[in-house]
Amino acid sequence: MSRLNGNLLLRSFLRRRRTFCTAENIDTNLQSSKVQIFDRHLKRKQRDRAAWLINRKDSLVNTVADNLLDRLEDVKKTFPTTLCLGGSLEAIRRSVHGRGGIEKLIMMDSSHDMVKLCKDSEKDLSSDNIETSFLVGDEEFLPIQASSVDLVISCLGLHWTNDLPGAMIQSRLALKPDGLFLAAIFGGETLKELRIACTIAHMEREGGVSPRISPLAQVRDAGNLLTRAGFTLPGVDVDEYQVRYNSALELIEHLRAMGETNALVNRIKLLKRETAVATAAVYESMFAAEDGTIPATFQVIYMTGWKEHESQQKAKRRGSATVSFKDIQKEFGHTNN
Repeated sequence: MSRLNGNLLLRSFLRRRRTFCTAENIDTNLQSSKVQIFDRHLKRKQRDRAAWLINRKDSLVNTVADNLLDRLEDVKKTFPTTLCLGGSLEAIRRSVHGRGGIEKLIMMDSSHDMVKLCKDSEKDLSSDNIETSFLVGDEEFLPIQASSVDLVISCLGLHWTNDLPGAMIQSRLALKPDGLFLAAIFGGETLKELRIACTIAHMEREGGVSPRISPLAQVRDAGNLLTRAGFTLPGVDVDEYQVRYNSALELIEHLRAMGETNALVNRIKLLKRETAVATAAVYESMFAAEDGTIPATFQVIYMTGWKEHESQQKAKRRGSATVSFKDIQKEFGHTNN
């Protein structure tokens, strides 16, 4: 604890009485609209708070937003009408100019304060000639007319939905034929260092692991999610970003500013004093660098999918091949000889 201000960290933990670990795995096939994993009302309150704490120079958020929007530069098609859902809403708005031929942009978030923040910031971006409208709505119940937008963007928001496949299906329905879905979500390796520290501290101080862990999708599930939602030409890739903090308290403050604090329905609201201190101590002892900073890993899963259209490439019908693998093997074998 020599590198941390123990009293300050303890007061912060006890004041918030929550933890910020993430789960190692979740079976997305078990999710449905009837399963309530997250407290959506609490998540809205957390995002209201994040609107007041947001840091426009947050390198992690800005990097993820830029990397997600970079995918538009690989597509020749333009997307005149675009819907942007929750998450890093403000970062997307600042970075979207000049990408994808966007003319009309609908900014939607479940948080009234976050929408107000984006609306107040619009005066600084009016010169980019993108007609922007604002909407308070829930990703789980999209108030968007079917086949009305060319592009749906969600940056670091959908991983808090109780029915992720259902939310993605609604996004597909909102798209016009040949419309594009772009999303970035935090993956299961996110905050693995904090997860380990939380687990060890709970085992030592409470004799077991409390249900404080927020489930996140694994990379292997992302392709299935796109297919299940009915998207064609699915694409998935993953990046890991490591952010260094001066203390565990600084990490927690960053999570609060991003609106990424725990919102499990079955969360235990009280965090014992000794468990809080032990978590910080274990984190430092296991992961602190020589300069005293501590690392935190953020795994980001990027997903792309298209709404079906007759112009898209399609897989050949099974059995329609005109050349057999045996013939190919013979040809290459003959060439090698």
